Amino acid sequence: MNVSKAISLGLLTAAFSQFSSAANLEVTHWWTSGSEAAAIRVIADAYKKTGNTWTDGAIAGAGGIARPLITSRIIGGDPMGATQFTHSQAMRELIEAGLMRDITEVADAEGWKTKIYPQSLLESCTFEGKLYCVPSNIHSQQWLWLNNSVYTDNGLAIPQNWSEFVASAPKLREKGIIPLAQGQQSWQKQLMFNVLMVSIGGPELFERVYGKLDADYAAGKDVAKVFKAADEARDLMKGSNVQAWNEATRLVIDGRAGGQIMGDWVQGEFTQAGLKAGDDFTCVAGLGVNEYITAAGDAFYFPKVDDAETIKAQNALASVIVNPETQAAFTKAKGALPIRRDVDLSDATPCMKKGIEILKQGHIVESINTMVSPDTVGRVTDLMVEFFADPSFTPEQAQKEFASIISSAD
Repeated sequence: MNVSKAISLGLLTAAFSQFSSAANLEVTHWWTSGSEAAAIRVIADAYKKTGNTWTDGAIAGAGGIARPLITSRIIGGDPMGATQFTHSQAMRELIEAGLMRDITEVADAEGWKTKIYPQSLLESCTFEGKLYCVPSNIHSQQWLWLNNSVYTDNGLAIPQNWSEFVASAPKLREKGIIPLAQGQQSWQKQLMFNVLMVSIGGPELFERVYGKLDADYAAGKDVAKVFKAADEARDLMKGSNVQAWNEATRLVIDGRAGGQIMGDWVQGEFTQAGLKAGDDFTCVAGLGVNEYITAAGDAFYFPKVDDAETIKAQNALASVIVNPETQAAFTKAKGALPIRRDVDLSDATPCMKKGIEILKQGHIVESINTMVSPDTVGRVTDLMVEFFADPSFTPEQAQKEFASIISSAD
């Protein structure tokens, strides 16, 4: 499907004519993989149909590199017109500093409160009763992605849970196949650990550690099971020396690795490679143990500006992102779930349908980025980088340091 053709020019023109101002808007983002680039083009093409100009500000290297660059530009007085970001405490600090625009007027005029689901997407954009961002998609992290042929071609059943995945690893090693693909960037190590926290430990464990900051519990036997799984993952990852997440995905697509723990954006890469969910690859929610997912995803924020035409252009982009036709084409390209329930998902993949089912059940957990401060996230990330890189760093030692981080977290 050509996603750019999925959006009706006539409908968009009618819907967004009130915002048309022929302004030039620089939009920064870190969506640079093949599927991500296709997805951002959907939004850009829809936005251009409002009569405005899109200046693309792609930043390579994922969020870990892009976030500080975006933040420094805004603080330094050289803001872009709009920027993709994640729901996080980091952006909250810029909002509190008065550097970001609220778009409550657009949200109220278009009835976002009755259309966007889950409501937590809007709540995480809200500060002192005002809305400061536009949720663009729902991304969940708690997935194990498997290349079916890697298992079937080697006489193995396709794993349906973490235990089966671990048990299949020795046979894959015999065939020269890496059991678990993993990029070396720091945010991926933190993501993997927190996926294990939710999926192996369970949502109550995750909430008790990060929500209640229970350091004694973090040092206990329940969390020890998570560190045992992390130790297993560390062994399964040996030989996966790529950097970016999509490079790790390519290992799985090419059959050089069996699976990958990563967010649902991986699906976009599989689809771009011509693979079909169910037939060619399998997605295991919650690692087949606890089918709970995060529902934070990405959002677009708008720095404060004085120019009236730029403000109109910002409003136009906000409206375009939430439009159901944009949502249908964008989320399909991105491998994400839409932010509203009235989007046509008749051709949704089995993995998207599974994610929607989990959302409907209310099996949702909050993201670590909205539960604790950026400093605490950074400390957990540093610990996981050290742990996954050093086989001599025991799970017991890592758990002790983790509990210490939780004891002083904010």
